[in-house]
Amino acid sequence: MEVKSKRRYDASRRRAQAERTRASILDVARREFLERGYATTTVARIAAEAGTSVETVYKAFGGKSGIVRALWERGLGGRGPVPAPQRSDLLSSTETDPRRVLRGWGQFTTEVAPELAPVLLLVRGAAATDPEMTALLEEVETQQRTRMRHNARRLQRRGWLRPGIGLSRATDILCVYSSAELYEQLVLKSGWSLKQYGEFVGDALIAALLPG
Repeated sequence: MEVKSKRRYDASRRRAQAERTRASILDVARREFLERGYATTTVARIAAEAGTSVETVYKAFGGKSGIVRALWERGLGGRGPVPAPQRSDLLSSTETDPRRVLRGWGQFTTEVAPELAPVLLLVRGAAATDPEMTALLEEVETQQRTRMRHNARRLQRRGWLRPGIGLSRATDILCVYSSAELYEQLVLKSGWSLKQYGEFVGDALIAALLPG
């Protein structure tokens, strides 16, 4: 029994260390990518700054494009133990006031956008010359639209959409207000606070989607 307990402990400790190493690599990579650009940043530099080996980085992520993908996936979850999409779905299925739902979605953008938007802008820029980033950009855009269509369908099924606004148009509107470009313009370039940004997104969705 002592041997089995020790093995379980050792395995748990190794997993925890692997998770810490992975998180450190992603934190370093994000900083390096955003400061230096995708093309200039090397796996060797990321490994050195993270205090690990190049082999470990490749084993965990498969290269630079894999690291960017992992950053994107991490950003989607927002903050906290429950991923933002799950909390969004819970809100839209249990809340009876559509305005509270849309303001809640505006607040979720303040969690997700600071992590996700800079990465998506990085992907968009790198896609101009890198085939792997081109493929990732297509995947990102497809997934975003799929998610926004999911949200739009929830509004439609609950009878909350303004007359004349169908599923496709509602999806378009949700895509615009969740875009990395909007975050870039208002927060990164114009200096809006996250509170101002989240309130704007919520109020804009209410004005665009709900009956007057």
